[in-house]
Amino acid sequence: MTPLLEACLNGERTPDEHPAIPRTPEELATDSRAAVDAGAAVLHLHPYDEAGRQSLAPDPCAAALEAVRAACPGTPISLSTSAAIEPVPDVRLKLVAAWEVLPDLVTANQGEPGIVELCEHLLAREVGIEAGLLSADDARLFVAAGIADRCTRVLVEPLDAEPETAVAHAAEMESIVTEAGIELEQVHHGDGIATWAVMRRGLARAHGTRAGLEDATVLPDGSQPAGNAELVRTAAELIAQFAQDSP
Repeated sequence: MTPLLEACLNGERTPDEHPAIPRTPEELATDSRAAVDAGAAVLHLHPYDEAGRQSLAPDPCAAALEAVRAACPGTPISLSTSAAIEPVPDVRLKLVAAWEVLPDLVTANQGEPGIVELCEHLLAREVGIEAGLLSADDARLFVAAGIADRCTRVLVEPLDAEPETAVAHAAEMESIVTEAGIELEQVHHGDGIATWAVMRRGLARAHGTRAGLEDATVLPDGSQPAGNAELVRTAAELIAQFAQDSP
């Protein structure tokens, strides 16, 4: 089976970090189409409101979802539920509960307060959960939460800047999850230049991966990509390379 390739289009990145960061529904739709054409099978994005702030409010989320679905019919779309967008658990849950246009999936960082309640709410509404693990502690919390059998996949996402450290932490998180008997699909990715090292290790172990400007504004050689499509295309080439090299 070919490893999953997910595109992560924007996140908290600013235009100062890369000039092609998409934020408006129209920009997200354009980048989504280009990412799918480059090989992405799932799209992950952070909606922004008219004031240029990340938002979990129903209207910005609906606008982004509708624009991207029109551009990429049939491609699953994942929204963020990060506490960086709304740190107060009760407020976050209230905003998400007000969604009328639902994503196919959400990323849910397992180390955040109130995340299990949020996952339970979304699971009841048939929204898939991509369980985000940023650390070994997050992996242990996920195992203890007892929701793994209802989640769609695990995102192993160490945020270390140093590639060797990030790879070691990815291995630790993977070990905690697998030793607990959790057989969910895993997607391995990192941050900045380290994401490529984490990606390579994950692909060598037949895991999926994620690429896009949310995770990295550089290519493996440290140069700047034109945008999301080039990052996704590079990841797709790595997937093909590992598939060719595998026995």
